[in-house]
Amino acid sequence: MTMTSSVPYLLRAINEWILDNGFTPYLILDPTVEDTCVPMEYVKDGQIVLNISASAIRGLVIGDDHIAFSGRFGGVPHEIYAPMDAVMGIVAKENGEGMWFPREESQPEPPPERIKRRPGPPDLKVIK
Repeated sequence: MTMTSSVPYLLRAINEWILDNGFTPYLILDPTVEDTCVPMEYVKDGQIVLNISASAIRGLVIGDDHIAFSGRFGGVPHEIYAPMDAVMGIVAKENGEGMWFPREESQPEPPPERIKRRPGPPDLKVIK
């Protein structure tokens, strides 16, 4: 039986840990993941870095399958929404401590092929 993703649980915990230590949590998202809604003019190098501290945003929801909140960019309000697949990491602005999440491959890697043994005795040789 498969388990649910650990990302939302770890994201909530690391966010709380960063805040408890008096630092600023920065969320890193991949804006190319389907259903992600972020202001694209702030995307750099294929990612967007968002300050998710209480003083910077409103209505933070870290659900089991998405993250959402309201933020201001250049004074303009934006509703941010991202599925958990878009979450790349969460780090403290001040020291970079936090967690990066592995990127899921678009297609699962096939299982390794089993090595087939030839019938008969092994053909090992002693080398001196």
